[in-house]
Amino acid sequence: MKLSDYSEFPANIPVIVEDELFLYPFMIAPLFLSDESNIKAASKAIEESSLVIICPTKPSHEGERGFESLYNAGVVGSIMRKVSLPDGRVKVLFQGLARAKVISKVSDSPLVAHVDVINATNVSSLKIDAILEILREKVRTLAGVSNYFPPDLLRTIEENHDYNRIIDLICSTVKLKKEQAYKLFVESNTEKRFLDLIEYLIDEIEANKLQKEIRSKVHTHIEKINKEYFLKEQLKQIQKELGSDTSREEEIEEYRKKLETKKEKMSTEAYKEIHKQIERLSRMHPDSSDASMTQTYLDWALEIPFGQESKKELKISEVENQLDKDHFSLEKPKERIAEFFAVKELMELRGVKDSSGAIICFFGPPGVGKTSLANSIAEALKRPLIRIALGGLEDVNELRGHRRTYVGAMPGRIVQGLIDAKKMNPVVVLDEIDKVAKTGRGDPTAALLEVLDPEQNKEFRDYYLNFNIDLSKVIFIATANDVGKISAPLRDRMEFISISSYTPQEKFEIASRYLIPQELKKHGLKKSELSISKPALKELIHSYTREAGVRNLRRRIADMSRKVAREILEHPEITKVSLTLKNLKDYFDKTVFEIEKTTKVPVLGVVNGLAWTAVGGDVLKIESIRIKGKGTMQLTGSLGDVMKESAHIAYSVVKTLIDTKRLQIEDSNIPLSVKEMEDGIKIDPSEVYKRYDLHLHIPDGATPKDGPSAGIAMVSVISSILSSRKIRSEIAMTGEVSLSGDVLPIGGLREKLIAAHKADMSKVLIPLKNYERDLDEIPNEVKESLEIVPVSRIEEVLELILV
Repeated sequence: MKLSDYSEFPANIPVIVEDELFLYPFMIAPLFLSDESNIKAASKAIEESSLVIICPTKPSHEGERGFESLYNAGVVGSIMRKVSLPDGRVKVLFQGLARAKVISKVSDSPLVAHVDVINATNVSSLKIDAILEILREKVRTLAGVSNYFPPDLLRTIEENHDYNRIIDLICSTVKLKKEQAYKLFVESNTEKRFLDLIEYLIDEIEANKLQKEIRSKVHTHIEKINKEYFLKEQLKQIQKELGSDTSREEEIEEYRKKLETKKEKMSTEAYKEIHKQIERLSRMHPDSSDASMTQTYLDWALEIPFGQESKKELKISEVENQLDKDHFSLEKPKERIAEFFAVKELMELRGVKDSSGAIICFFGPPGVGKTSLANSIAEALKRPLIRIALGGLEDVNELRGHRRTYVGAMPGRIVQGLIDAKKMNPVVVLDEIDKVAKTGRGDPTAALLEVLDPEQNKEFRDYYLNFNIDLSKVIFIATANDVGKISAPLRDRMEFISISSYTPQEKFEIASRYLIPQELKKHGLKKSELSISKPALKELIHSYTREAGVRNLRRRIADMSRKVAREILEHPEITKVSLTLKNLKDYFDKTVFEIEKTTKVPVLGVVNGLAWTAVGGDVLKIESIRIKGKGTMQLTGSLGDVMKESAHIAYSVVKTLIDTKRLQIEDSNIPLSVKEMEDGIKIDPSEVYKRYDLHLHIPDGATPKDGPSAGIAMVSVISSILSSRKIRSEIAMTGEVSLSGDVLPIGGLREKLIAAHKADMSKVLIPLKNYERDLDEIPNEVKESLEIVPVSRIEEVLELILV
């Protein structure tokens, strides 16, 4: 089929759009048409027995079907066959005949264009033959470095003498970009087509040579790596068979070297145990589980810092300065800590060897600075600080280490702490020692007995290591909230330093000096951007926190800082935020009334007792009512056994006072029956407790309470309700009462008096013995605001309290 069999050109013929590739005149190619416009163009060509032109789309317009998206050149040819496929597409068999150029658009639906054939210009046969020979040479070269040209195609290029056919054959074979293919396709000058194609082939030859060289290098490298790997694996197997695995020997030799460098600083027992395990490892099969376990053991054991200690010279002045820098108030604890280190410094100066470690226990409510005191001590001594949290610890092996027979065994926390510290004399904080749990897996407090005993901790045995560790140079500092929950043998090995509640004035100073500057820094605020007035800070301390320490106060200041930071971001014009009593509520959600203020009005059947709790002191309002009955007493308020017994003792004491006329009862207080009133019978006032039932209640009912120190308060409230005499509400009291009426001493006096001070009490009754021995521990601010009255007998209490 020839072009001359059809109408003369230029002519109007349908256009089929091809997205993927350029077609060339010599091609017979199947085309799959799914686009409606292409299908219409093919149908029109078949119906009118005309040619079609297949034009490729420009790279940035693929998928579009407008004339502006097409190259203005393509292949003119005929559709030999058309078949409709089940999926809606149409398959046509196209035969290319000639290159052609689109002159103008004729129609959009279907696409029809005015097309003319591209005729090659006349060229010098001699010159073009020379260029053709160069082209064939480049094709042969490219074929040698790539797989573009199969042998039969090379033979066709060599034997063919149609210049443009040769160019079209080469262009259809090599990977041309659409723009390059278009330039070569549309060019009518055959010589220029040859030269442009040669230039492209030169570039392609260089690119393929480079790719071939890279592939060759990569392949060689991979082959080398694989060869080395296989050779090494073979060598390992040969060495294993011969028993001469050098890598394993090197590893074991490294363990031996480490052991020898530490030999002089470790005990003989430790050296023997580690040496024995190294020798065992050398005899084991490297892939056995025992070898892995022994290797792990050696890694742990050889990490212990034998003989390594902090060498800083101890100076008591530095310790005192650090404590004063980090903590306000706490005079007694600071004094005790300073005394301890003064002894150590004196022993160092006089060359006396100190073989006992320090075991100090700071105890007191949460948030008063127990752990931070330990931090300050470590900072002053320039020793590493190790914190071991004992809260909820159940398994004794957590401290002593697991025996190596168990899977996942490791040293105990104390040995791990020494390894982390890289020193044998760190400061170790045993936090929350009162919360250690005793279960079926052992009693951790029993392990702590050895750790905290200066006579025993020279040879602390860790089950995992299986040799003794000297802990005598470690400074152990324990912390606890409630000393009563620590086992008696453990308490015997510690020296206790009480850190009790802060007064409101102390909290004010701590907040001003430490908490506010620290929180401003944490929240990215400058000192100039926030100011809080003294009244506002005092109100924050008094009404928005409920604690003995300052932890919640820090949280409230942090809340305030976050709100201030947000305010400054949302309102850039604000340069400073000032907190006063007026706007304090804008920065805090709600107040927490820690202790109810006294009303100063005498009340019947209500007395102010003072209590010690784990979070500081508190004022207990003990209430009582009487009901006609037979002399029974009901107790409510979640009371413990000791407190219930104290209430029964108080009731018996009041009965004795009534019987012996030391508590006067008016006749009007005696309830009479109708018959007794008609008969005019006089009843002895001492029978008052036989005719009333009493109900004693201590709010709040959900909080457990126990202890004997509310004894005199219970006597006072029962006496008030039976004698109908009111109790002075500005007076608070604490003290245990005996059956004979003696007032016995109590504990926690500091916290109780601070609570009375916060509640604005004017007078406090305390046992005489506490007055004589404990008053110097009370802050001056509390002593100045309260009238503290010592009492030794219950009669003195009733004389002062009853109106």
